[in-house]
Amino acid sequence: MKRNGILNSHISKILSDLGHTDQIAIADAGLPVPDGVLKIDLALKLGTPTFSEVLDVITEDMVIEKVIVASEIHEGNPQTLSYLKEKFDSEVIDDSQNHEQFKALTQKVKAVIRTGEATPYANCILQSGVHFG
Repeated sequence: MKRNGILNSHISKILSDLGHTDQIAIADAGLPVPDGVLKIDLALKLGTPTFSEVLDVITEDMVIEKVIVASEIHEGNPQTLSYLKEKFDSEVIDDSQNHEQFKALTQKVKAVIRTGEATPYANCILQSGVHFG
């Protein structure tokens, strides 16, 4: 058994397999997952686990160079946007896509990690960076 880090074997494998610019999505309970995209479902009940709980754990193990969110997050979920702005440098956050465009981008992610989050637009696509220069 692993001593620390992410215990979920599916998430651990996905993160280990990521290369530079590969992407994964962290999703609320309602985001549709495109056919053919791996869904890692962590939702236990509505609200559990939260988007921020899952993202906090993922960011401990993943080098992230870009965070894509839907532009509607500004109006529809300013609390989650505030959390993201506290967690990431502002130049890393890309909010130029609307929700429909965001959903289209999920067709190319390596996996969608589904949370139990029950607030609107609590979704992001994380783009993998590298930890060397």
